[in-house]
Amino acid sequence: MTAAETIDALLKEQRTFPPPKGFRKHASIADEKIYARAAKNPEKFWEGFARELFWFKRWKKICEWKPPFAKWFVGGQTNLCYNCVDRHLAGPRRNKAAIIWEGEPGEPRVLTYWDLYREVVRFAGALKGLGVKRGDRVTLYLPMIPELAIAMLACARIGAAHSVVFGGFAAEALQGRINDSQSKVVVTADGGYRRGQIVPLKKNTDDAVAGTPGVEKVVVVRRTGQPVDMKAGRDVWYHEVKAEPFTDCERMDSEDLLYILYTSGTTGKPKGIVHTTGGMMVGVYATTKWVFDLKEDDTYWCTADIGWVTGHSYVVYGPLANGASVVMYEGAPDWPDRERFWSLIEKYGVTVFYTAPTAIRAFMKWGGELPARHDLSSLRLLGSVGEPINPEAWMWYHRFIGGSRCPIVDTWWQTETGHILITPLPGLTKLKPGSATRPFPGIDADVWDETGKPVPPGKGGFLVIKKPWPGMLRGIFGDEARYKKQYWSNYPNVYFAGDGCRKDKDGFLWLLGRVDDVLKVAGHRLSTMELESALVDHPAVAEAAVIGKHHEIKENAIIAFVTLKQGQAGDHIEQTLKDHVVKKIGAIARPDQIILTPELPKTRSGKIMRRLLRDIAEGRAVGDTTTLADGGVLQSLKAKYGDEE
Repeated sequence: MTAAETIDALLKEQRTFPPPKGFRKHASIADEKIYARAAKNPEKFWEGFARELFWFKRWKKICEWKPPFAKWFVGGQTNLCYNCVDRHLAGPRRNKAAIIWEGEPGEPRVLTYWDLYREVVRFAGALKGLGVKRGDRVTLYLPMIPELAIAMLACARIGAAHSVVFGGFAAEALQGRINDSQSKVVVTADGGYRRGQIVPLKKNTDDAVAGTPGVEKVVVVRRTGQPVDMKAGRDVWYHEVKAEPFTDCERMDSEDLLYILYTSGTTGKPKGIVHTTGGMMVGVYATTKWVFDLKEDDTYWCTADIGWVTGHSYVVYGPLANGASVVMYEGAPDWPDRERFWSLIEKYGVTVFYTAPTAIRAFMKWGGELPARHDLSSLRLLGSVGEPINPEAWMWYHRFIGGSRCPIVDTWWQTETGHILITPLPGLTKLKPGSATRPFPGIDADVWDETGKPVPPGKGGFLVIKKPWPGMLRGIFGDEARYKKQYWSNYPNVYFAGDGCRKDKDGFLWLLGRVDDVLKVAGHRLSTMELESALVDHPAVAEAAVIGKHHEIKENAIIAFVTLKQGQAGDHIEQTLKDHVVKKIGAIARPDQIILTPELPKTRSGKIMRRLLRDIAEGRAVGDTTTLADGGVLQSLKAKYGDEE
């Protein structure tokens, strides 16, 4: 029987999966009544997790809700670095592996919690020696190496907010994020490895910092050994910074700024999502503990890059707060071959594995025989994150990676939510391939129509969160008005997630993807406006419209419809424009296809009809065209797209 036939048979045989026999749920999860107890008093529920962590000073009030602004553990003082590192040193975790790292070329490195402590206090002292004070911002532009986690923890230790920028972003995108966050120090590396190539992180940083007047120092980690330019008086090597170790921890108010993380929005400028200390700490600690069923002897691997929120919450803060052993890997899943992930699981005895549907669909395409060559018997729990997972991919993951014995936690959350909000509880929740199942206890989520009424089972609507939760964003950095409009203007005092959703007869939630103009591409959120702005920045381009076309692996392929200025057509212009987008934003934003057209379809008022472009790209019959100004443009585009295909 082929892999496809196996999946088809399993789909027909059973659509609902009870907890696997022999899988024991977390000791602190008694039974289904946990949902009712948490719903009855969600503040007390979250407070229970807060009491498991260290606080310099206890809170006076659990939650203060003045829509759309929330404060959690009001008056409490803590430090997230202390909870991730220091508090584990007094017992047996002191010599337990905290970070198990492997670089793409293959070199391993293990840091125990004691090793991690020594590295963090050294770099915390270095940052203070460079003039970084409590409340300052520090931009981190690094590959997936332990120094990235160390730098985050060091910032949290001294009370400086970090802004991590994904290493795949180009200089201009980095520059904008540095300036918006008003960072005074940038931490980067000479380079990083990706599919056997060196990503020139220091060169990109130099280009970016040329336009960032607020940057005073650039700290450079030696990763690849390639020669780089070091600007005297500004640039310092990470390993050469002289400073007294900072063994204390700043007593941070629960609502003090922890980090800013930029995410694409429906306008060209990325949003600087603001997260604070206490609520984020409690939210990621609780969800990591229960969703991943962490035990003391687990080896946990989340494959996300720390440049995205999943890496913040579930590579660094959540697992380390739980005292877990965390695997970090620098490179691509298919380098030097398509078995890299499976060889790493076998090598390190990974027990909990958390990855994206994009990767799972790629694994499916490569074939079940590749993981079959490796001993994956250490795995006991699988996770999915980043976008809705289609049932076929779920079934393949369950059968070929989990050996039909591992529960799958299909999780939904966002940069804005800070931590997981919708997920099964392993060992308790029955599983349905393709459904993220139920809200985490203490989360009040629903599916509403445009008028704010709950939709009946089976009908589609908008996902909303009706009550505040600990790790929720506290705003958009420097833009309170945008925060209110983006998330709280659709329904009074209710969080609008921007995702479509439906609820089945059992109350399980099925996520349907974005309803705005943000594309999910291989797990990354990209704004269509940002992409269009990058294209129009090229001197040959007069106008551009970007849409997403369904892609079996990446979820969306980027399709750009471009109108050139008169006389600008030339050989290889499509490739030139693709390269320009890469330069402006980064390789993750490279359009899959550029379609040149003399005009774009517009309404009589001049608005581009992207809905029609999506219909054309997907090969569907076009929808209502009554407001279209010129029907000939549409016919020309349909013919052009057919030629391109």
